[in-house]
Amino acid sequence: MNNVHELRALVARPGIAAAFTALGEGQARLVGGAVRDGLLGIAVSDVDVATMLSPYEVMRRCGAAGIKTIPTGIAHGTVTAVSAGETLEITTLRADLATDGRHATVGFTDDWREDAARRDFTINALYFDPATGEVHDYFGGLPDLAAHRVRFIGEPLQRIAEDHLRILRFFRFTARFGSQVDADGLAACAARANDLMALSRERIADEWLKLLALPDPVATVALMLGHGLLAPVLPEIGGDGSERLAPLVGAERTAKLAPDPLRRFAALLPQDPLVAEKVAARLKLSNKARKRLASAAVPYAGEHPRALAYRIGVAEAQDRLLLGGAVDAAAALEGWSPPRLPVGGGQLIARGLTPGPAVARTLKTIEDQWVNEGFPDADRLDQLVQHALGRSAG
Repeated sequence: MNNVHELRALVARPGIAAAFTALGEGQARLVGGAVRDGLLGIAVSDVDVATMLSPYEVMRRCGAAGIKTIPTGIAHGTVTAVSAGETLEITTLRADLATDGRHATVGFTDDWREDAARRDFTINALYFDPATGEVHDYFGGLPDLAAHRVRFIGEPLQRIAEDHLRILRFFRFTARFGSQVDADGLAACAARANDLMALSRERIADEWLKLLALPDPVATVALMLGHGLLAPVLPEIGGDGSERLAPLVGAERTAKLAPDPLRRFAALLPQDPLVAEKVAARLKLSNKARKRLASAAVPYAGEHPRALAYRIGVAEAQDRLLLGGAVDAAAALEGWSPPRLPVGGGQLIARGLTPGPAVARTLKTIEDQWVNEGFPDADRLDQLVQHALGRSAG
């Protein structure tokens, strides 16, 4: 597990090395997910840096080194640096001054341990100093990482009271990194489940969909349902909601399709588009996501897969097929693009059809037959057009 060489290689990349050089030796450390993932040998996607420097000093030093900075969250101490193709989030060491379960008022500090103490889990509070090659661990994150255990820093009930979203984060990180569930953390989450109701629905949706997007969230979701964690904010998911999730996750693997959080969400909800639409609206999902969730709630009725994909979209068709157990059919749609009907109203008029409502009706008749026959070639399509025009004339 202890892949410190991965962290050394990360901070040696030209853009990242240049940023650390600009900030000054001993002034900044790699922190959080980058350290955690690097030690686990997982590819690092987000590079977060903690520093004793003020955000304005960060901008001054980076600017002097020719590194572009953006004051993305300067009030909270965060500056985004773009260095030789690398993007780093650089944040001044902080301490919580006040919390209300949703937001925190922070102050700046020069105490690394104090900054670590405000983080949620021990495995997310690891710091790597590129100058010395040392991993700094203030709360037992390294043994927890080795044991694949997600554990709150400090007293779990208090940490959840500070930020209610930590309930969902506990389960997401457990699903991703934990081979064992921390009993104290689980008990605290169950005891404070109603705190989730105080969160914005957007924050809930974001964290929930991140959890469902993990390779295999089945056991974690079952654990959450078994302890009533979702009842306050997603009562539509019953205690047996994971019964359709496990087969779906298996079907995605068999079909070699990427995990899809909306599809998995649909598996947990009743097969009722109205319910799915109501839930999506409550969570303030995008219009596209709302339509997708509602579509996935419609049971697969045995339609030809490509005909279904033509009418509702490939992703939507794959949702229904996978949820309906038609795994091979869903796999066969991957990479397929529905063709466009190569006949338009103008062509029908040119062939003698009187302009007006009959054009749209005839075109719809042709299209339906063309789709039902599996998108036949031009000769067969011409026969369909002739037949439809004959019927219209009659």
